[in-house]
Amino acid sequence: MSRIIQKAACVGGGVIGGGWIARFLLNGIDVAVHDPHPEARRIVGEVLDNARHAYRAMMNAPLGPEGALTFHDDLAEAVADAEYIQESVPERLDLKHRVFAAIEAAARPDALIGSSTSGFKPSELQVGMAHPERLFVAHPFNPVYLVPLVEVVGSPVNDEAALSRAMEIQRETGLHPLRVRKEIDAHIGDRLLEAVWRESLWLVHDDVATTQEIDDVIRFSFGLRWAQMGLFETYRIAGGEAGMKHFIEQFGPALKWPWTKLMDVPEMTDDLATKIGDQSDAQSGMHSIRELERIRDDNLVGIYQALKANDWGAGKTLREMEDRFFERAKDSAAAAAPDYAAPLVLHETRVPGDWLDYNGHMTEYRYLQVFGDATDAFLGHIGMDAAYRAPGRSVYTVESHIRHLAETSVDTRLCVRTCVLGHDARRIRLHHEMVDEAGNVQATSEHMLMHVDTNAGKASPLEAPLTDRLARLSRGQRGLTAPAHAGRPIRDIGWPEPV
Repeated sequence: MSRIIQKAACVGGGVIGGGWIARFLLNGIDVAVHDPHPEARRIVGEVLDNARHAYRAMMNAPLGPEGALTFHDDLAEAVADAEYIQESVPERLDLKHRVFAAIEAAARPDALIGSSTSGFKPSELQVGMAHPERLFVAHPFNPVYLVPLVEVVGSPVNDEAALSRAMEIQRETGLHPLRVRKEIDAHIGDRLLEAVWRESLWLVHDDVATTQEIDDVIRFSFGLRWAQMGLFETYRIAGGEAGMKHFIEQFGPALKWPWTKLMDVPEMTDDLATKIGDQSDAQSGMHSIRELERIRDDNLVGIYQALKANDWGAGKTLREMEDRFFERAKDSAAAAAPDYAAPLVLHETRVPGDWLDYNGHMTEYRYLQVFGDATDAFLGHIGMDAAYRAPGRSVYTVESHIRHLAETSVDTRLCVRTCVLGHDARRIRLHHEMVDEAGNVQATSEHMLMHVDTNAGKASPLEAPLTDRLARLSRGQRGLTAPAHAGRPIRDIGWPEPV
């Protein structure tokens, strides 16, 4: 699977910049970092640790090799050969202008430059640039390595082709780029957040609610709805069978009632700042920032997995991202030329918390999921990709046998060793062993695969490149002994005669 970008540069490695670095790296993109902060390497390293933990929990696909990470004291050196440059320095316009001037002086003429700014318009950032058409706003949301939205904002001078390419690169890393129609202060997301933030400040100021009570209202009620359906779709449902128009007719008059103070802002006095700080300490002070980040990430991963099951919202973005990782894993396996005289290791994974049953061990259907993913990895290895399936050719599993041999617990790292124990013109006979890090076999499975013509709805002969790769594989795998536990219907298929 070809990549549309090989190297990115990140100028700034704090909370947002570190998240960008992690997203690029974990998607296999090399990243050059410039950040003068004396603790930049430590901070980025800790963000990467959390990101790796989250990706291992979130992704069923093999993660594949990370990109190469380099740190550079000199900004010009960091950006010199990058195809995409992301600026994430503090929100000071004078500082950003100096940084952009330095980037322009050293970057490739075709390099794209995105700014993480949460408030400035691109036309403000572009002042003084020689080539303002390639600078745009790419505003992400924390944590950048997990939350998929990025607001892409251009000005009238921006090159639309450059913006389109930037969005292609962002999709390549699992982001969901949203093209903002007009440049506006604070873009879209932060303007919505600011409305809730201002009202929350008044509620704390007036002693109506504490910081924890406000957070509880959000996370136990509308926050759950917003996480998967947003605002307008949620209100459409609230309108019942009559839909959105009925909701507006019913609740529209409330817009004239004096419910909010959005046109008025409490003065951020020392007393109000202290009150908010003390309440926040009581609410969350028992956790370090890194612990809070890990808790946040685990919660987000659980939500994403639920949404992915319905191919909905951020879950759909995750599924598309996993598909890219699976394709890369297949390409890597195909290029590796493994030793066919030994079992193939084409799939690895880790047992996340939501795979456990009431006994605290991996639940039954997850074993089949792991073996199914290993079968998919094998089929990709022998050439069954999207192009092969396009005319209606595919492979169906018609028989499976699973043996459960151990109690597989949470966080166990698993690999699957795959043997081909025979094939004929239409069928492939597979055996998988699921093995933990210590080499202990957790489970085994046997599968009979049938090649089919999905348009005709019947079995059909295998075709190239599957036949060619199976022929090469046969020379090594035919020497492997079929396990004694293999079921008779599956054992009945042997190897074709050597050609």
